[in-house]
Amino acid sequence: MPTLADLTSRGLVYGGDYNPEQWERATWREDVAAMQAARVTMVTVGVFSWALLEPERDRFEPGWMDEVLDLLHEGGIAVDLATPTASPPPWLATEDPQTLPVDASGRRLHHGSRTHYCPTSPTYRERARAITSRIAERWADHPAVVMWHVNNELGTTCWCPRCAASFRAWLQRRYGTLERLAASWGTAVWSQRYSSWEQIAPPLHAPYLLHPAHTLDYRRFVSDALLELYRAERDEIRAVDTSRPVTTNFMGFFPGVDYRSWAGDIDVISDDSYPDPADPQAPVAAALTHDLMRSLAGGPWLLMEQATSAVSWRGHNVPKTTARMRQDALRAVAHGSDGVLSFQWRASPTGPERFHSAMVPHAGTETRLHRAVQQLGRDLASLAEVAGTEVQADVAIVFDWSSWWAAEEPATPTDRLRVLPQLRAWYRPLWEAGIGVDVVAPTSDLQRYRLVLAPQLYLLDDDGAANLRGYLDAGGCLALGPFSAVADGHARVRTGGFPVPFADLLGAEGEEWWPLPDGTVGLVGGDHAPAPVGHGQASVWAERLRMTTAMCDLRFAGGDLDGEPALVHSRDGRLHYLATIPDAGLLRRWLLQLVDRRGIGPTHPLARVPSDLEVAQRGPFTFLLNHSDAALEVPLRSVCVDVLTGSTHHPHVTVPRSGTLVLRKAPS
Repeated sequence: MPTLADLTSRGLVYGGDYNPEQWERATWREDVAAMQAARVTMVTVGVFSWALLEPERDRFEPGWMDEVLDLLHEGGIAVDLATPTASPPPWLATEDPQTLPVDASGRRLHHGSRTHYCPTSPTYRERARAITSRIAERWADHPAVVMWHVNNELGTTCWCPRCAASFRAWLQRRYGTLERLAASWGTAVWSQRYSSWEQIAPPLHAPYLLHPAHTLDYRRFVSDALLELYRAERDEIRAVDTSRPVTTNFMGFFPGVDYRSWAGDIDVISDDSYPDPADPQAPVAAALTHDLMRSLAGGPWLLMEQATSAVSWRGHNVPKTTARMRQDALRAVAHGSDGVLSFQWRASPTGPERFHSAMVPHAGTETRLHRAVQQLGRDLASLAEVAGTEVQADVAIVFDWSSWWAAEEPATPTDRLRVLPQLRAWYRPLWEAGIGVDVVAPTSDLQRYRLVLAPQLYLLDDDGAANLRGYLDAGGCLALGPFSAVADGHARVRTGGFPVPFADLLGAEGEEWWPLPDGTVGLVGGDHAPAPVGHGQASVWAERLRMTTAMCDLRFAGGDLDGEPALVHSRDGRLHYLATIPDAGLLRRWLLQLVDRRGIGPTHPLARVPSDLEVAQRGPFTFLLNHSDAALEVPLRSVCVDVLTGSTHHPHVTVPRSGTLVLRKAPS
């Protein structure tokens, strides 16, 4: 099977989206020369070019693309050639308005933007396959093409009658009979029992709350329908080319698609990453997202898009400094990316993204920003040996799209217990310590991990529960966060003391979920005095637990739950349950204590990690990213070489303010 390794035999990939159709031909040669100067190795071409390649139905005009591909190949620039199906041409919507999507209020949307297609439209699917086939047949043998790029940021949801029919067919395949659907969904509630399949519609806007099992299955259906689109275009490509890898760009923790269910169909896992430079939490969120992508890939992945400076789609678009651009790029590499690509090569003077930054800004190549782009190209060339190396992770964090979807439906005890903030809060202490983390499914093979964390796993099906119990039985250590294992795979609340699948192993069970009033409640020592993790504060959420054989580490102090358990563990010390949201310091102490007890430590050569220093280890390479405005002196346990400069350091190394270094232990 084609893989990312096919592209990285000479080192890391560098480049970005290239849209030559927006420019006069005279600019194309200038672009290739500038790409060479910046050490660009690959560009993505054709993402939004459908109307130019096929200006009318069945009138294919490939000449301009021939010229572009020839020029790039002549300049030594490889091409990730895209199918242009993310933005159908105006003639398609005009010929068949039912190719356009319908929103949840039943209103048909219009063309004039992008992603204006219904995923289940037969006309759209037929035309998408046709243009993909023409592109593949035309350029499968072109020497510039090294990878295929299907669509772009697949994620369109539609609620039209065609989608309704497809959804019903999907449900029939899933459940078989209306009786089984009724039992799984619980349609006795609010008189929602269906007497025929035709009565089932997408979860359109309604007078009041929708059935959570209905909306959950529609999310699953949409993800599967979009995967069908990807597979259809991929298969057209595979009919003429079996040697080059095929990708489509993900969007991190995107709520519209279950990327884990897609991963097996994607030759190269690639992702678009746009951390907000105005958000101080952005680096940890970006690192977690990169770990998700590496975990989906089972190894190296590809950063398909990033911004060199400001984006154009936030309300207030704070730009990156050039140092921040470099950090964002090298962070992705540190967490397993085998390349860095940006959106886009040259800034667009027209259209909605005219103020989106680019590798070549409106002001041209003689600019501070473009000089930084050139320097990043040199840096990545120096890091050629990083390509293909692995990230060691002894800790896994459990994340599941269905659980995320179900947990954030309306009419739960609180809308303040959000999945991603919980995930990031539990991840942050490990990130700060430079400890490698994988992001896994409840059903993943967990046996190689010394510690598994499930910060908020509201929905857990029977297979996932059995897998986690099997991990514990084999000697693993599992820490569950609040409101976990509440519902089964159909979003049905599990009856009994919670967390129901684990209460017997834990030696404790919950009786009642207890959102807290505004403010904080104290947390103090439980059966061990003083508390081994210290005291702290709880906010937002609590649960009333009843212990049988469990040990209590923390109790609530004050409020309605005064004296009740807040953090408990099984007597064998392998299962832990946190029934609240503690302050960041307490959470950090507890998680690092678990890490230490499991014999997990960082593999980097630093004797100490200063505050404001981000550390990530990939293979033999240690990435140091300074987030402070002052230089940091970092003590080293061994002699190290700066891979980017060749200089040797011991017993310490100085990381410049806002700087990034990549170290490797010196040969002994």
